[in-house]
Amino acid sequence: MTATDLTAGSGSADGLRATGLRRSFPHPGGDVDVLRGVDVTVGAGELVTIAGRSGSGKSTLLALLSGFDTADAGSVLIAGEPVTADVPWQRCALLPQALGLVQELTAGENVALPLRLRHVPDSEVIATTTELLAALRLDGLSDRYPPELSFGQQQRVALARALAPHPTVLVADEPTAHLDAGTVPAVLSVLRAHADGGGAVLVATHDDAVHAIADRRLDLTGGVIARVPDTHGGTVAENVLR
Repeated sequence: MTATDLTAGSGSADGLRATGLRRSFPHPGGDVDVLRGVDVTVGAGELVTIAGRSGSGKSTLLALLSGFDTADAGSVLIAGEPVTADVPWQRCALLPQALGLVQELTAGENVALPLRLRHVPDSEVIATTTELLAALRLDGLSDRYPPELSFGQQQRVALARALAPHPTVLVADEPTAHLDAGTVPAVLSVLRAHADGGGAVLVATHDDAVHAIADRRLDLTGGVIARVPDTHGGTVAENVLR
């Protein structure tokens, strides 16, 4: 069994496949290798989590997978198509820690934005926006602007916006990090539902509650996928990519 086999899920051709990703950043003492050859595959209908210490490269990896950054080496495919800097929302959506909400738009308008840009009919925009806001316990907040919301509420608005076009792949960076215990289940539910509906979901998280609903968990350390625990928490392989 190869390292790629260990990090792969079923139906991967319809989801996300990254191979040999490398990324370095300039530093006064010499370039820092953040990712040193990472393979990640997330199949359609699968929810995979990535664990790792702060600074291990999780956010860098998600940026490469979603086209917001370019790898020094390696490739990223979504449903067999290469990811580029202009990857459309309906193919891959990123929920970054910085959120990136448009401050001049209301919560509802932010969620509707990717649908408006695709010229989706108004009835569908309204229905999708209403459904997502309700699912994420944001009922009654549609007309509020981001500065009028708590950071946790803004985080859920950003997640709703990412999900609105029903992307083939969703990558999320710490989606529960700023939530109170009462709203975490709603986020877990929509993430799991998107995967169960055929999406490929990859979540970088420190939250055990997110790992608990995942189909697989990957650990990132030293710039590589270091070990892949099985569904019972045991170790399937150690240092499989070294």
